[in-house]
Order: sequence, then structure tokens, then C-alpha cells
Amino acid sequence: MKALLIGIVVLHVTALIFLFISTIDNSWRQNDGGLGLGTDLWKSCGKIGSKWTCVDTKDSSWIQAVQAFMILSIIFCIISLVVFLAQLFFFLEHGAMFHITGAFQLLACVCVVVAASMYTAKFPPVTGLKWGYSFILAWCAFPLTLITGILYFIMKKK
Repeated sequence: MKALLIGIVVLHVTALIFLFISTIDNSWRQNDGGLGLGTDLWKSCGKIGSKWTCVDTKDSSWIQAVQAFMILSIIFCIISLVVFLAQLFFFLEHGAMFHITGAFQLLACVCVVVAASMYTAKFPPVTGLKWGYSFILAWCAFPLTLITGILYFIMKKK
């Protein structure tokens, strides 16, 4: 049982780290040809000559929705981890299930998949640009939050 709990916490923390990196870092889209172009949820940066220049992303409603959903996914993932630890050590009786924790984790899952799907749909493939590692981490966080959310619903406190 301890191994299962440790494994779930490790998966949960991994998903949380993926969500933080994908939301904060400047690598949702990158230049394929080494010109030094990077785009994320907050800024677009490019290398002009030997100088790096960053500008804020356009204030379009879809990018703000992606930003909001990524932030919500982080918030729900943190709440889920705190509730899980509180239930595990303090509040939950033996034999009870972690439904509240699972619900918050599945909310994080829904938020991250909506954000990544929206970004994918609104930012179509462009020649010379490839998906960056922050975008890939956001998609990797989706199955991690889904798996941990389902495990929380199945698991009982012993």
C-alpha cells in the first residue's frame, strides 16, 4: 500500500511539474531552422541579429482562454494534492475513498486538455515552426492527471 501511495504522489507531483513548466516556459512553438524564434502563452521571442527581442502575445480571446485554462489546471492540481495529503493524514476514515481528490484532479485534467486542444486548433502547423517542449509537456500532463484522477476515485484508505 505504501508503494502505491508513493507512486501516486510521484505521478501527481510529476504532472504538477509538467504543468508549471509548460505554463511558464517560452517553448510552445519553436523555429525549425535555428533562427531563434520561440512562442509561448505569454510572449513571442526572436533573435534579430545578435539581440533577443520579446513582445507580448496578441490579446486575442483564445490565447487568454488557453492561459486561463492552464492556470486553472495548476490550481486544481495543487488543490488536489493538498486535499489528498490532508485526507490521507488527518481527515479521512479507514475504508473511505478519495473522491474529492479525484474530482479536483479530473478538473485539472479537463482544463489542461481544453487548453492544449485549443492551442493546437488555433495555432495551425506552419512551415518552419515545430511544437516546443512546453507544448509537449502540456500534452504529457493530460494522461498523468487523468490516470491519477482515476486512481484517486478507485483507491480506498487502509
